[in-house]
Amino acid sequence: MLRVWPFHEADLLVSLFTREQGRVKGVARHAMRSRRRFGGALEPMTHVRASYAERPKQELVRLDAFEILSSPLARPIDYARTAALQFVAEVVEEALPEAAPEDAVFRLMLAVVDEMQVGRVWMPVTYFALWMSRLMGWMPELGRCVVCGLRLDPRDGGGGTVWYSATSDGVTCGDDRRAGSVALSAESVADAQRIFRGTVKGLAQEEWPKTRGADLRRFAVATLERHLERRLVSARALGKGEG
Repeated sequence: MLRVWPFHEADLLVSLFTREQGRVKGVARHAMRSRRRFGGALEPMTHVRASYAERPKQELVRLDAFEILSSPLARPIDYARTAALQFVAEVVEEALPEAAPEDAVFRLMLAVVDEMQVGRVWMPVTYFALWMSRLMGWMPELGRCVVCGLRLDPRDGGGGTVWYSATSDGVTCGDDRRAGSVALSAESVADAQRIFRGTVKGLAQEEWPKTRGADLRRFAVATLERHLERRLVSARALGKGEG
């Protein structure tokens, strides 16, 4: 479940991301009049088994019933966790076209949402933002300057710190950094490499306070926003959660 809007008098317009058909929009008839019919299944990021009917020559399906498989409300909730769940929903809603199945994205969502717990949201948020950019083909190579080709990986003799711009592709070394560029620390570059090699469940065993990789999250969000060509409302909410 990604998003719900009021629709007509007592109906709700619902956006779902499905494994088989990608992003689907449908109408939950009379959902505002009787919440018992759909219950907590309409909460964002609820994992459901949906029953719906496609109608000839109409873009919206008719949503008949939901079976809740897992709900974010089954665990404690706070501001940061709420913002993190909304971030996942907003990115998928904006990044993927309708009716385009993306099994890798679906599995990524399930994995990171399962690890988003009160007090432990920062690693799965970072993991999701980085992997979402990679799956969409937007993630630049972090180990090489896009201008001069210099290897930036400390294992190859580079300094490890890279520079990026919210308006340009790739990362650069310090000598070639663009006006307004922001530094991404060597520690965060190393964390990014570990994220691309590891699983979210495995990394969740580590301590990951909100101060760790804060510059990496900003880089990941900037990468997403540049390619989406819009600012993510939920990313601003996450930023407040880091304050």
